[in-house]
Amino acid sequence: MFREAIERKDMGAVDEMLADDVVFISPVAFAPYAGKAITSAILHTVVEVLEDFSYVRQLRDGHHEAYVFTAKVNGLEITGCDFLTLDEQGRISEFMVMTRPLKASQALAAAMGERFPQITAAAEARTAG
Repeated sequence: MFREAIERKDMGAVDEMLADDVVFISPVAFAPYAGKAITSAILHTVVEVLEDFSYVRQLRDGHHEAYVFTAKVNGLEITGCDFLTLDEQGRISEFMVMTRPLKASQALAAAMGERFPQITAAAEARTAG
């Protein structure tokens, strides 16, 4: 369900899968981001930043899921994995991303960093709305 929503870029469906208290652990930020509003804003932006995005493998173990992906960022090939932890209601309570290689991860960090003012503004708007 998550994989299909991301591949369709159906961010409304992805938002519905997020727990209100979800924690997003970024591959490039030191501190995690807590809450549905900021996690949603980050995910809405990253689907715009990553080009030719495709999940290539999916693993599941109880309340834990992992999705290996490939994509491009600023022309660089990037491989990553989305690690999800689901709560008792089946909503995503933790969303951790890891990426490689370093040069592509740095390009991702730069692209997301450029958009961070818009990300925080979108999160504030979601919280207010």
